[in-house]
Amino acid sequence: MEAKKDTPTPFSKETLEAWLAKLSLKEKIALCSGASFWTTHAVPSLDLPSIVLSDGPHGVRKQPTQGGGGDHLGLMESVPATCYPTAAALASSWDVDLLEEVGDALGEESRKEGVAVLLGPGANIKRHPCCGRNFEYFSEDPYLSGHLAAAWVRGLQRQGVGASLKHFAVNNHEFHRLVTNAVVDERTLREIYLTGFEIAVKEAQPWTVMAAYNRVNGSYCCEHPILLEQILRKEWGFQGLVVSDWGAVNDRVAGIRTGMDLEMPGNRGVNDASIHHAIQSGKLSMEELDRVVSRILHLLAQAKQTAEQPTPTTLIDYHTLARKAAAASFVLLKNEGQVLPLQVQEKVVFIGEMAKHPRYQGNGSSRVRATQIDNALDEYARWSGETVPYAQGYESRKEETSPTLLSEALALAKDAEKVVLFVGLPSRYETEGMDREHLRIPPNQAELLEQIAKVAKHLIVVLSNGAPVEMPWIEKSDAIVESYLGGQAWGGAIVDILTGQANPSGKLAETFPLHRKDLLADTNFPGEARRVLYQEGLYVGYRDYNTFNKDVLFPFGYGLSYTTFSYDDIEISATSCQANTLSQHPLQVRCRITNTGTREGAEVVQLYIRPSKSPVPRPEHELKGFAKVSLQAGESKQVEFLLDQRAFAYYDIPRKDWHIESGLFTIQVGASSRDIRLQAQVYVQGQEAQKAELSDEIMASMLEDPKGYFAQLLNDIPQPLETAYPFHLNSTLGETRRTRLGRLVFWIVRRESSRAIAGEDHKEFREAVHQSLSELPLRSLVLMSQGYFRYPQLESLVHILNGHWGKGINRMIQRYLLRKP
Repeated sequence: MEAKKDTPTPFSKETLEAWLAKLSLKEKIALCSGASFWTTHAVPSLDLPSIVLSDGPHGVRKQPTQGGGGDHLGLMESVPATCYPTAAALASSWDVDLLEEVGDALGEESRKEGVAVLLGPGANIKRHPCCGRNFEYFSEDPYLSGHLAAAWVRGLQRQGVGASLKHFAVNNHEFHRLVTNAVVDERTLREIYLTGFEIAVKEAQPWTVMAAYNRVNGSYCCEHPILLEQILRKEWGFQGLVVSDWGAVNDRVAGIRTGMDLEMPGNRGVNDASIHHAIQSGKLSMEELDRVVSRILHLLAQAKQTAEQPTPTTLIDYHTLARKAAAASFVLLKNEGQVLPLQVQEKVVFIGEMAKHPRYQGNGSSRVRATQIDNALDEYARWSGETVPYAQGYESRKEETSPTLLSEALALAKDAEKVVLFVGLPSRYETEGMDREHLRIPPNQAELLEQIAKVAKHLIVVLSNGAPVEMPWIEKSDAIVESYLGGQAWGGAIVDILTGQANPSGKLAETFPLHRKDLLADTNFPGEARRVLYQEGLYVGYRDYNTFNKDVLFPFGYGLSYTTFSYDDIEISATSCQANTLSQHPLQVRCRITNTGTREGAEVVQLYIRPSKSPVPRPEHELKGFAKVSLQAGESKQVEFLLDQRAFAYYDIPRKDWHIESGLFTIQVGASSRDIRLQAQVYVQGQEAQKAELSDEIMASMLEDPKGYFAQLLNDIPQPLETAYPFHLNSTLGETRRTRLGRLVFWIVRRESSRAIAGEDHKEFREAVHQSLSELPLRSLVLMSQGYFRYPQLESLVHILNGHWGKGINRMIQRYLLRKP
């Protein structure tokens, strides 16, 4: 996987050096942090403007940039913008062309709003379906995630708007995300949690990469020398800027030294003094500072180039694209007796609040103010020409069953030929800042489903959710459509699928487990408050279920259609090859796909590679290629895949490099990870594995027990556990509540935040906001206050929290009462 060499560099090294020479030290330091919550500083002397960054990734969440307003939790008002399906939905399309088209449209809207950098896409791996932010991420598989992210970035940046690939890295749950330490072995880090980012960086060169809040193996991501310098820049060839997640900076000087360029949000330069002191003391060199500043100048200049171009003329209808994208992303999970598609002459009823008030996006920083919202009731009426009978069935904001709503729904269902029941997860179940506790739908919806199933002739379930749910009721339904969080055009898109105006073509980009306890990662999710051990190693998602032969609800890559497809004639360009030739001459794999049904449809063809044997534990098989193919009834097409060295390699820890061992590999082509239709074998001549650091006896036992292998690897990683006491800058607000002063500070902060979420629209979000506040490190009081609260004040507060009243008060007096006016 080589980095692309043709990425344009519009500003030469000489130009940047000339700009740097014109700036004073003070000006350089000021550029290292934002000017406001969403903007950077301008450089008038160089005619470089301030630029606007805005939340994404499934819509442009631009907030006011004047007056210091802004938030990163989706609470305050933003401009109207198209709300596309979330990443969890778009990933189910497996369609890189579609992702690029959506990115392109987002770029157009960003241009119109004066946004220079859109914060997305999210390429984090879905380690566990209970992660509260999974709706914002693509997949449990890094190969799929990386290629979809790259497509999104290409589309966006074609419009001259920068992407911000996030959250780098190993940011896989919300619980104490600002202080947790992800302890992960190097092989798992490389193969699972970094590969998606690597693909996106090398294929698309995003303008920016966003460093995450958490620590990885002891170091905060915003000051991680291995992640930011060694891997991102030196190994992958990243040419852009690294920006912090909002309020993620721990040690600004260490961040500059390791290549974390831009601190956000703006905070009136609370870290400027520490940078200046580091320069004066020699702790930070001018060369290190200049590297960071040059990348900031380059970003400003890129944005200026775009701003000087004419605003793009819209050639597409954004809402129409949102509808197309949603329909291509929905997954038909079950269709017994071909109860779908619906026919116009059938007596159909709709039940469920989500039919009228759809759950179309997640909560948090990605929350978009949609330009319009379609619902299923209105869109079905437009199609059929008649109003569809409807019953609410449940209240989304409650857990308890309403006897009145239940009886109304049952009465409606009894006389219908087909009942379409709309259920799913309310927004309080899935939100940034808080993880889910279980995989169940709310009890009032579950009871409604059970009761409707007793009286309905045919029951069709439509799910609206950002991540998998358990389905103990699956046998009681005739059809199930997974619509995820389908964006503002969800209503029209789901009617297109239900009525056959569109043929389902989505495939699951994540496994649906039977139960939460089935996940190998579950015993360490979300972990302790300040540490989570990734003891499952590589065995995430289908790598877990398929390797250990676990039953699942629906496998990775699964999805039905209203037509059928056959797979034939697999061919490979060689039955043996040399590993070192694959970069220049990749192995070609071809097969023929035929639409054997009676209507047009699209099939996602998936290629997996299965090693025959290995000196280290490897999953049963891994996705290494995919293609979405549209076919008319009876039509056939040949699909081709190219397999390079990385397709066969694993990361060898002793070598600290990717390695292919000599052996036989099985090429599997199929309709899902558990529906393999074609197979072929190739012998790859590689290199013998370097002697393992563990003894032969231990290695033999590890191959018998691969779970133990990865647990053993973690033993070699330093696992410093940052304690909360005595209190320090990374102690959380919740931890300080053991003291009276801490409780007072938390009350003040909570009171101020409550004003922003006082409205009915934010009612379901309050618990997540209050939990997020409890998990804020004390340093966030400085970083997120836009400079109104500063480090000397915080340090005095910490002294007092630790019982050192004299030291705290003396420091405050010296700082504020004895200083010269």
